[in-house]
Amino acid sequence: MTSPDFNLLIALEALLDTGSVAGAARRLGLSASAMSRTLQRLRDTTGDPLLVRSGRGLVPTPRALALRARVGGLVQEVGQMLRPAAPLDLSTVRQRFTVLCSDGFVENFGAALLARVAAEAPGIHLHFRPKGQRSNAPLREGAADLEIGVVGATTAPDFHARALFRDRFVAVVRAGHPLDKAGLTPTEYAAERHVVDDRHAPAQDPVDGALSALGLARTIVATVGGFAPALALVRDAGLVATVPEHHTRHLRQGLSVIPLPVALPDITVSMLWPPRLDADPLHCWLRGVVHAVCAG
Repeated sequence: MTSPDFNLLIALEALLDTGSVAGAARRLGLSASAMSRTLQRLRDTTGDPLLVRSGRGLVPTPRALALRARVGGLVQEVGQMLRPAAPLDLSTVRQRFTVLCSDGFVENFGAALLARVAAEAPGIHLHFRPKGQRSNAPLREGAADLEIGVVGATTAPDFHARALFRDRFVAVVRAGHPLDKAGLTPTEYAAERHVVDDRHAPAQDPVDGALSALGLARTIVATVGGFAPALALVRDAGLVATVPEHHTRHLRQGLSVIPLPVALPDITVSMLWPPRLDADPLHCWLRGVVHAVCAG
């Protein structure tokens, strides 16, 4: 069975509304002969003459009268679907956005982000969700709307990204720890008891890579699932954590920050989103808000 030609609906509406082949042709910018051929196609498709001659004009058949009550609404609805979306009215939006991010992002930017959203779109609900494994599957499958993180080898190449801020790794210890001093050496740093984030495999961690080049390896005694528990163990168990400096600004209050004794490049924290959301007006607004809050 061949698919119907939906262009015939527009011609049918014009024919039924004008009751004239010539009138319908003028409305659609066609010649009278082209409109006559279209009417014949409509008759073949519907199995009904639709318009029949009576005196000098054409009159609709009962089938045509039944169709006329519906075809106008169908054409109007299709036309609305194919027009650009109406301007976004943030005051009326009611929607939930899921943002994949670290606890450090929520600590540093969550309050300011919620305040900005409440001022512009009070019906928006933000769900901050831990990223878990380093995979973009939640974004691709629609379980999340935005991800905050570092673009890396595991990032889907078709995803869009926009940089939010730059950061660097630092060592964090509690006050009075043996490493809380100037002139820390790589050997001293590696030999201390470390807590690490289990979302970063040692083979992929830039700190371990830099130490390995020197023939050293960290003494790792605990792994955790985020910056907050890592810094809690720094504070309460005297361990050493290596974390992004800017990202953990609030989490490490009261702790000592020490420059790493190995050279590492800065990292760029970005927001990522799938191609299907790139042109969505509401998602564009959300990305703009996130960028403005992080820049501020």
